[in-house]
Amino acid sequence: MAVGPRMGGVEWVLLLTLSLLWGASFFFAKVILAALPPLTLVLGRTGIAAAALVIGMHVAGHRFRGGAGMVRAYLVMGALNNVLPFTLFSWSQTEIASGLASILNALTPLFTALLAHLFTRDERLTPGKLGGILVGLTGAVVMIGPGLLAGLGRHVPAELAAVAATVCYAFAGLYGRRFKGDPPIVTAAGQLAASACMMLPAVLLLDRPWQLAPPGAAIWAALVAMALLSTALAYVLYFRILARAGATNVLLVTFLMPPTALLLGAVVLGERPEAGELAGMGLIFVGLALADGRLLRVLRGRGRPHRPGKEGPVQVADGRM
Repeated sequence: MAVGPRMGGVEWVLLLTLSLLWGASFFFAKVILAALPPLTLVLGRTGIAAAALVIGMHVAGHRFRGGAGMVRAYLVMGALNNVLPFTLFSWSQTEIASGLASILNALTPLFTALLAHLFTRDERLTPGKLGGILVGLTGAVVMIGPGLLAGLGRHVPAELAAVAATVCYAFAGLYGRRFKGDPPIVTAAGQLAASACMMLPAVLLLDRPWQLAPPGAAIWAALVAMALLSTALAYVLYFRILARAGATNVLLVTFLMPPTALLLGAVVLGERPEAGELAGMGLIFVGLALADGRLLRVLRGRGRPHRPGKEGPVQVADGRM
């Protein structure tokens, strides 16, 4: 039986960092969408990030693998991981609140776990993993605010767009496993460059950016920060975690986004978390522990190290131990 990929200490630190970077993207998007249409935002985000990563990979001495097969793989990965979900989420945020978008985004691990169970051999869905994902999803709803669910159904097309984006992320997590042997910066650069190439014709045809009002300094700052931090750096971490821990584990990051935002607000802004937020954060951490599996193994006694001499005297039969 294939052994599923597991999260170690390094992977959990990287996942926490990734949650900070991707959590900030919702804030950046709200700022940018006040001045730029969704397609232009996606082109700017992917284009700037791709340029930065291509420069970085060449400085590090890496090169793209050639061949039509790799170009096709980058195009598919870019479509699933960037073009479709970025566009869908950016458009949905023009209609629904960021909090509701975050709750819908938290469906990503559930879809990923279900698809991984169907299409992989080493990321099978276990009762513990499914229970952990459902507990984590409940925690995200409690923490972000169950009241937001009261508005569910008011903007059905936008809500369905956000859900469709999470399904794209799930498929991308599975498809990205094929890049396991490549340096993360190369894979990130390849998919983002492919994404920018796919977005350019759509932006020129539909948004016609030369007809838009020039964005101000704050918009440019948010776009550059979103591209370099929430996209370029974030995807380098994403592909590293994906290669070492698998698709289901890397997309648990959507559960960590609300707690990291809460902790940042408390530490940086001096905000006081409310009881519901703390309860939701606790549920998220319990869900992550259950999904990780080690907690259940410890509770079942499987995580206890074997100690010779604790099992009584050795029985000897027929002169053999």
